[in-house]
Amino acid sequence: MEPAMLRCRDGAGSRQEDGFGVQPRRVADLGMVPNLRQSNSSLCRSRRSQYPFGNCEKQGNLSSWIPENIKKKECMYFVESSRLSDAGKVVCECGYTREQHLEEATRPHAFQGKEWDPKKHVQEMPTDAFGDIVFTGLGQKVGKYVRLSQDTPSSLIYHLMTQHWGLDVPNLLISVTGGAKDFNMKPRLKSVFRRGLVKVAQTTGAWIITGGSHTGVMKQVGEAVRVFSLSSSYNEGEVVTIGIATWGTLHKRESLIHPAGGFPAEYIMDEDGQGHLTCLDSNHSHFILVDDGTHGRYGVEIPLRTKLEKFISEQTKERGGVAIKIPIVCVVLEGGPGTLHTIYNAITNGTPCVIVEGSGRVADVIAQVASLPISEITISLIQQKLGLFFQEMFETFTESRIVEWTKKIQDIVRRRQLLTVFREGKDGQQDVDVAILQALLKASRSHDHFGHENWDHQLKLAVAWNRVDIARSEIFTDERQWKPSELYPMMTAALIANKPEFVKLFLENGVRLKEFVTWDTLLYLYENLEPTCLFHYKLQKVLAEEPERPAPRVQLHHVAQVLRELLGDSTQPLYPRPRSSDRPRLLLAVPNIKVSVQGVSLRSLYKRSSGHVAFTVDPVRDLLIWAIIQNRRELAEIIWAQSQDCIAAALACSKILKELSKEEDTDSLEEMLLLADEFEQRAIGVFTECYRKDEERAQKLLVRVSEAWGKTTCLQLALEAKDMKFVSHGGIQAFLTKVWWGQLCVDNGLWQLALCMLAFPLLYTGLISFRDRRLQAEGGLARIRAFFSAPVVVFHLNILSYFAFLCLFAYVLMVDFQPRPSGCECLIYLWLCSLVCEELRQLFYDPDECGLMKMALLYFSDFWNKLDICAILLFMAGLTCRLIPSLLYPGRIVLSLDFIMFCLRLMHIFTISKTLGPKIIIVKRMMKDVFFFLFLLAVWVVSFGVAKQAILIHNERRVEWIFRGVVYHSYLTIFGQIPAYIDGVNFNLDQCSPNGTDPYKPKCPEIDATQREPAFPEWLTVTLLCLYLLFTNILLLNLLIAMFNYTFQQVQERTDQIWKFQRHDLIEEYQGRPPAPPPFILLNHLHLFIKRVILKIPTKRHKQLKNKLEKNEEAALLSWEIYLKENYLQDQQIQQKQRPEQKIQDISDKVDTMVDLLEMAHLKQSSSMEQRLASLEEQVAQTARALHWIMKALRDSGFGSEEGVPTLAPQKASVGRDPELDGGLKVEDPGDAYHVDARHLLYPNCPVQRFPVPNEKVPWETEFLIYSPPFYTADRKNKDLVDPVGENPMGRTGLRGRGDLSCFGPNHTLQPVVTRWRRSQDGAICRKGIKKVLEVLVVKRSVSEHWVLPGGSREPGETLPRKLKQVLRREFWPSFESLLTQGMEVYKGYVDDPRNTDNAWIETVAVSVHFPDQSDVELKRLNSHLYSCDAGVSIRWQVVDERIPLYANHKAILQKVAALFGAYY
Repeated sequence: MEPAMLRCRDGAGSRQEDGFGVQPRRVADLGMVPNLRQSNSSLCRSRRSQYPFGNCEKQGNLSSWIPENIKKKECMYFVESSRLSDAGKVVCECGYTREQHLEEATRPHAFQGKEWDPKKHVQEMPTDAFGDIVFTGLGQKVGKYVRLSQDTPSSLIYHLMTQHWGLDVPNLLISVTGGAKDFNMKPRLKSVFRRGLVKVAQTTGAWIITGGSHTGVMKQVGEAVRVFSLSSSYNEGEVVTIGIATWGTLHKRESLIHPAGGFPAEYIMDEDGQGHLTCLDSNHSHFILVDDGTHGRYGVEIPLRTKLEKFISEQTKERGGVAIKIPIVCVVLEGGPGTLHTIYNAITNGTPCVIVEGSGRVADVIAQVASLPISEITISLIQQKLGLFFQEMFETFTESRIVEWTKKIQDIVRRRQLLTVFREGKDGQQDVDVAILQALLKASRSHDHFGHENWDHQLKLAVAWNRVDIARSEIFTDERQWKPSELYPMMTAALIANKPEFVKLFLENGVRLKEFVTWDTLLYLYENLEPTCLFHYKLQKVLAEEPERPAPRVQLHHVAQVLRELLGDSTQPLYPRPRSSDRPRLLLAVPNIKVSVQGVSLRSLYKRSSGHVAFTVDPVRDLLIWAIIQNRRELAEIIWAQSQDCIAAALACSKILKELSKEEDTDSLEEMLLLADEFEQRAIGVFTECYRKDEERAQKLLVRVSEAWGKTTCLQLALEAKDMKFVSHGGIQAFLTKVWWGQLCVDNGLWQLALCMLAFPLLYTGLISFRDRRLQAEGGLARIRAFFSAPVVVFHLNILSYFAFLCLFAYVLMVDFQPRPSGCECLIYLWLCSLVCEELRQLFYDPDECGLMKMALLYFSDFWNKLDICAILLFMAGLTCRLIPSLLYPGRIVLSLDFIMFCLRLMHIFTISKTLGPKIIIVKRMMKDVFFFLFLLAVWVVSFGVAKQAILIHNERRVEWIFRGVVYHSYLTIFGQIPAYIDGVNFNLDQCSPNGTDPYKPKCPEIDATQREPAFPEWLTVTLLCLYLLFTNILLLNLLIAMFNYTFQQVQERTDQIWKFQRHDLIEEYQGRPPAPPPFILLNHLHLFIKRVILKIPTKRHKQLKNKLEKNEEAALLSWEIYLKENYLQDQQIQQKQRPEQKIQDISDKVDTMVDLLEMAHLKQSSSMEQRLASLEEQVAQTARALHWIMKALRDSGFGSEEGVPTLAPQKASVGRDPELDGGLKVEDPGDAYHVDARHLLYPNCPVQRFPVPNEKVPWETEFLIYSPPFYTADRKNKDLVDPVGENPMGRTGLRGRGDLSCFGPNHTLQPVVTRWRRSQDGAICRKGIKKVLEVLVVKRSVSEHWVLPGGSREPGETLPRKLKQVLRREFWPSFESLLTQGMEVYKGYVDDPRNTDNAWIETVAVSVHFPDQSDVELKRLNSHLYSCDAGVSIRWQVVDERIPLYANHKAILQKVAALFGAYY
């Protein structure tokens, strides 16, 4: 029986089967996809990037593209059927009534009256049903749907789903099949199935494909998705559930018809009135409705679904440099005959299947026998199981059907590596998702691969699914020891795809970041930055500025340029621009690198010479920066834990994130700031550990020059990042205090300093204590130099000097400002000259050699420096005016204003004070509030002033009086100085000028000339005045007070931190300032000028703030820091566990585990009871057989008689027998020794199907009355003629005739097995264990996945096989013939081949040709004459191993050869 007929019968009967199948026949040519111009690599784009326009535009695109490319089917010729519709109407053979046909279909045609033929009577036309679908009354969830022809190419459907529906390319395809009728499942099994199915779909990014209707297994899948959508984890991502249903069987499908597209189309689920039709399931997200032009016929979607699933499984998804073919798995629940055919086809095509035991019918039948040896899966056993699980329809099973079921089940169970039975509570299985992924890995593991390719493929799948739990339990086991270098490609993929759990797993399994991160790797990572990343935009901007055209590829000096913008100018470039002579060469073109089963492997990225070393100072730093710039929190935390210079790394990360957040305007802004704060806390935590352990070494870490971070220090990075919490740390403040006091002890009092500054000989009395004991013990100039060079002393001397300057300046302005400058005024000029010289020194002071431009930018970025420059320039302007006799008074005015600016400079001096410093900070912040307040106030002042002036005074032309009336008087009104005449009560003409001619009086308001009284409306001016005072005095002034209060509260909380942070700038300024105060500082400036300009002695930064350590000392310090970092991380983990939230979560997990264990214990107890009963039954049966044997032996010996002998009841198989009990039986048993490939139901390369032959019916001696095999002979016209030849020596095959073989009877072939010893580079024979390793010559054609031995059939009269001649040059043929004659025959006999029939079969002779010596002349000649005359043929020497991908019969021959030479296999 044809499978298609069987499938249609199941569907048409009562919708028992969900239409799924992977047919083993070759898929037809899918054709070119119209308008499909994008490559597969573009399919990974997300929905958001795919549709940058609005919904209307997307709908417009679909409305135009789908009708052009997607077709439906319509019956174009009405042929009346003998059947009637449910309503009793006449219908066409297609199932539709006359009214449902097009008008032209009901007209007379030439075909009418003839037998209805869908090929002739059905035509394609543009589809009229597509768009969005909403289920009425079931929420607002919007799905996608399309009606399409059953002949639509799979590539076109795939393009629709990925490009127009915006679906991401899946990492896994889950095809759920089973019963199409509603069935009952145990509540716990139903819950486990729903949870596991949705979990595997969500975590792996899978597509779930079902039949799409609201019944049977499709309903179970839909309910699983619905339960998930109501859970708290729904926001993590939508589960893509695709329903492929038959259009002609849908109830209420008329509501889906919208020629221009339904956006949305409202669909009503009417299960009560659906009759023999079905409704769509509302929980599916996408629907593909397959149309063949008929109505009410089930199973139409099966071929299209089969082809579509096969097409999707052949696509390659690439992400993060890893490319995998999309794996597919079939999940089976319940089911009938069609489901069995589906499983058979899936297993035949290599698709793994997961059978859910306990769901019923077919699933339970297969689950019951899955662990039995093939010899025990007999017709009688299958008949018994069918009677148990198919009680309602068992009577419909004929003998031939039971035989067919037995054969199919035997073939399914034979490929156990593709079959996984999910048994709840058995084998430790608790989740369906784990069973599904284990099934895929088991199937992958069973495939034959060269070397480590099999393990690599499994790891690729686990990474693609993002299931680290599967990788831990199934891949990283004792069975396989991974070398770190083997994990590098997947490590790169995990980094790019942002899978931190896998990165952590690889680090745990030996990957060292210092060896992993190389020049090539880093370039590849930067070329694969997230396109939405702000750093990517900045990098592209830098590339666009390069003079090369087209824009060059990313190089690391481009990265360094962007990083320096983020880290600040205090750092040197992390990656210097390489010179052409020493630029490292890339080993291969990086953009083409990817891990793929086919093509270039990412593994080649890590193949390097033994002398290759990492080019960067700190590879871990490079990887950390790469993670941070993309705001990848978990990755950055994992990598930071591996870093060496961890405090500097954390502070640098904080700086980078804060800089990026300034330009970020998306949702990631808050995340960046939170991550920056977290890294600041990490820096504080590690520094705290260090400071507790050793204060001095911790302070060394602060000022140590870090080569890895651009020759900057931790303290400088913290200041650049404005990490106030870090800088305000007690340890750092203690260090700053230490710097502030210089070589003096910090416990000296200010009064002691003041006395010694006024009378320095007191230094020799011991009044001042020094930290250095030598200074304390010795005297002389050293003590004086140490005292006066201390920043605290320099600061106080400068304060005294500045106060003296201000006093002298005030005295000159108020008392001694003469036409000719006096001596005091000349002293002020000298004093100011010294201040100017000091400002110039600060401007040109460049110990880090940053350049004049950057030093100028840094200098002018400070507010107080700007104030100094303004004061100096204003002084110079006043001095210029003062020296001109005619401008003496304006000069004094300018100098008086300048005095105010010099007084304001005192605020900066007092920032060092712990009392005044915070208050000055508050005042600075409030100044910003005042600025914004003045803007609001100006609006009211000007509006009221202009209105008042226009109402009261007519045509005032004096500008100064206009300003007074509009601004000045309005402003004073706020403070209570209300104009006397505004209400007309205190009006007096003597106080104003009627015509505005008196320059000292304002112009009079509008007055009545006769009565000499005001004529303006007093009520209006008074009203305006009241409103003005209301808004300004009450509203705006109170707003200002509220703003001040908010600013005060906000700053007061952080005042201490801000003050401590800003304290550093003052300390650094006076730490590098010359010790003499102005004006005596000119002597220091003269000394510096001689030293720097004349003697050319370079500037050096004081070691207290920047110290470069020796290599050994630095290494020891960093090792100490790493040790304490580990302590900090351990403490953090302990604190995390101690948190109440974590404790509650742990308790919840434990309770859940206990509940699961109790349920498992109940299941195991039940299983144990079943096991004990089965064991007891087996023992009773053995006892009965033993008693029977005893009775027979006694009777044969003459004891007893035939009378009264008790009859032994036939043994019945236990109902519900657990296959696990037979786990001790060997799978490979004599019953499975018959040919297998020769009995495959589908004969290769033709549509002929064999008659099913179960194992027990293979021998010709066994009676098989219903055996009626079809006849097939390729290229033979008279198929009824059977040549009188013998029968297949191995038994029945299910097919008569010659098949594809060349002759009846035995077809002889030759298989030469050419081998040599595998040798290392030094010529030694390689071994595995104690056995030597062989290499064999194998051949592969491009159309095949397997390699083969270079043998086969021979032409008549020829010695060498045809395949061997294709890989050997003609001149070597005679030599190889002589080698064959000298070779050893290792096998001769029957070959199990899928082309064998009852009347024709293949017999082969395998000859071993072995070259024991590598210097063998014939071996060298053979290698020199190997070639491929066909581009599709490959030839190679391959290591002999049991996993070598050869055909099974060739592997058996190779195993014999390995045993012959005692070699490894």
